[in-house]
Amino acid sequence: MTVGIAEQLAAAAASYGAEVLASPRQMVAAVAVVLGIALVMAGALVRTMMPLRWLAAASDLALIVYGVLSPSYSTLAAALLLLPMNIYRAVEVTRLARRVRSAAAASDHVRLWLKPYMKARKLKAGQTLFKKGDRAEHLFLLVDGQLELAEIGKPIEQGRIFGEIALFSPSGMRTQTVRAVQPCTVLQIDDSTVKQLYYQEPAFGFHLISLLADRLSSDVERTQARVTGASPLGPR
Repeated sequence: MTVGIAEQLAAAAASYGAEVLASPRQMVAAVAVVLGIALVMAGALVRTMMPLRWLAAASDLALIVYGVLSPSYSTLAAALLLLPMNIYRAVEVTRLARRVRSAAAASDHVRLWLKPYMKARKLKAGQTLFKKGDRAEHLFLLVDGQLELAEIGKPIEQGRIFGEIALFSPSGMRTQTVRAVQPCTVLQIDDSTVKQLYYQEPAFGFHLISLLADRLSSDVERTQARVTGASPLGPR
């Protein structure tokens, strides 16, 4: 029984192969359907949306060729229906990826376009900008002079944005005291404007995420230093 079925399948395959080889039209159709199936399988293996959509669109094109040449009207109708949907989604994902890359690149220059939203504030040597436990109402940028995190004696770099953690923390409270070591000038922006810019400007959001990741890494290093007995210097 099994041998008979195998012989029938072999005969059918040989007959189809002979038919395909006898007609250039059928040869192109056969190549197109194999290519379409291969592209579908490749799309199933990728992990990200952009290549998946472009592979699906390419597969639809190959199946359209097969549907026209074979002809197979059901395959043709399905591919014609799916092709514009996959192209639209592929273009949409591509545009989004470009916007993400542009925002990531622009995040390096966020301090420049952020300054018009900020107000200058001058501090005398020894003056406290904010204390641990204070309510967080502003984000800051050190323009000149020297500030330090009083609890750990770590200086804050000039040109660096700071004070962002408390703005987004559940408690909304400062976790460190910031004090002026020398006369200095800081720029400040209120929390409501910060949150508006976070939602409206992808570059600003990327920059804040980068800052938060840097702070978290530094906090982990400082904690490990305390455990091992090393100097616990680190931001915040």
